[in-house]
Amino acid sequence: MAGFLYKKLTEKERGEIKKESEKIINSFGKKLSEIKKLPGESFIERKNLFREEGPGSLGNEELKKRILNNAPEKNKEFIIAEKKGWE
Repeated sequence: MAGFLYKKLTEKERGEIKKESEKIINSFGKKLSEIKKLPGESFIERKNLFREEGPGSLGNEELKKRILNNAPEKNKEFIIAEKKGWE
């Protein structure tokens, strides 16, 4: 499998890749230099940094129904999640 990940290049191929990459980088740099005004950092000041806790716009049953509708795998009551699928 590792043989598919690596290809030995000739000096000619290396030179072509180097020229092409320099061309791409120079083109990108030129486009960046043509930008007159870069956007600045934005900062929003808020009087209240934390929201007030309270009842949501949906009831518990409606929220549960919407969550289960979005779940790819589920049974009547619960979302079925993969267990240790990353190992």
